[in-house]
Amino acid sequence: GFYTTLLLTQTPGHILTQTSHKTEILCDLKKEHAGVYWYRWSQERQHFQFLLFSNTMGRATYGPDVRQNKFSVHEARSQSSYSLHISNLHPSDSGIYYCTVSQSSQLLLGTGTQLTVVDVLPPKTTQTPVSKKPLPRTTKRKAASREGPCSPLVWIPLAAAVLLLLLSLVPTAYRLHREFPASILRGPALGQ
Repeated sequence: GFYTTLLLTQTPGHILTQTSHKTEILCDLKKEHAGVYWYRWSQERQHFQFLLFSNTMGRATYGPDVRQNKFSVHEARSQSSYSLHISNLHPSDSGIYYCTVSQSSQLLLGTGTQLTVVDVLPPKTTQTPVSKKPLPRTTKRKAASREGPCSPLVWIPLAAAVLLLLLSLVPTAYRLHREFPASILRGPALGQ
C-alpha cells in the first residue's frame, strides 16, 4: 500500500513551465533506503504511473512505456537527496510527481510536486492590486488559506486512500472479467 510521510520532502511544491522545456524535482530523504521510486498521479487518467526506480548505485529501472531519454535521476547530496530530471516536456507530462521509498512492504510517498506544462505561459502581472481592506484582516485570510481544504496534509492522505481503494478492487475486477464471458457462454440465452 501507499502511505504519505513527511520523512520524504519534495521541492518545489508546484512547477508551471512550457512545452519543450525541462525541469527538476528534488527529493530529500530523512531515512535509510535501498533506492527511490518515482510515480506520477494523472488527474486526467485517474491513476498512478510507475516512472522509474533508481537504486543507491545509480542504476535505473524504468516502468513500461517510459522513455529513458525523458526521465533521469541524479544523486544531489550524498545519499540523502535525489533529483528527478524531466526533459522535452509536453502537456501530457502534467500531474503530481511523488518520490517514494519502500519500507516493510509499504511504499512511503513524498510530499508531492504538482507539475503543469502549458504551450504558452500566462503573462506576469506587474501591478499588485491595492486592497482597501484593513491589513490584519488580509493577513488573517492568507493564514487561513494555507490551512484550507487544499492543504497537502488533507489531499495527500485522501489521494492515498483512494489509491488503496482502487488497488483493492483490482482482484475483484479481474475475477469478474474472467468469469463474466464464461457465464454468458453458459447462459440459456445462447442455446435458444
